[in-house]
Amino acid sequence: MALTFDLIPNPTPRTDDEVAAIVADPGFGDYFTDHMALANWTKGQGWHDAQIKPYGPFLLDPSAAVLHYGQEIFEGMKAYRHADGSIWLFRPQKNAQRFITSAARLMLPELPIEDYLASLVGLLQADHRWVPSGEAGEMSLYLRPYMFASEAFLGVRAAEGVTYAVIASPVGPYFTGE
Repeated sequence: MALTFDLIPNPTPRTDDEVAAIVADPGFGDYFTDHMALANWTKGQGWHDAQIKPYGPFLLDPSAAVLHYGQEIFEGMKAYRHADGSIWLFRPQKNAQRFITSAARLMLPELPIEDYLASLVGLLQADHRWVPSGEAGEMSLYLRPYMFASEAFLGVRAAEGVTYAVIASPVGPYFTGE
């Protein structure tokens, strides 16, 4: 069954003026959008609790498996705004397939491609104003999907509790020539 990423609007989003100022000179990875995508996986239940929610910290147990065994994967891609105002990603299905391959290598659960894409679309719909305009040159909205073993457990085995998230950051060129 496909996940539905329900939107929980951020009650205190950045103002349009704040977003415009950040997007005009974003640096790289210094600012984050108002929302993030999130879903959980547990053995026996599978993927559940999918949502687009306000950006914020995780509550993580000190014995979370990711902290002790490094069970974490990530991808990265950029969203661009075209002259007509539409927002495009370059071959996100390829990123989704790589994500699946990485998950298998670390014995993490497979997030189906359609759910991976739904998380990106949901986050872009919620935070579309953070995608720089087409006139912005090398600027884009960087999307960082990642998954980690979030269960509280010390021992060597496949994770039985996993968190999937996507955060987004407006970015300029990675190398600025300075």
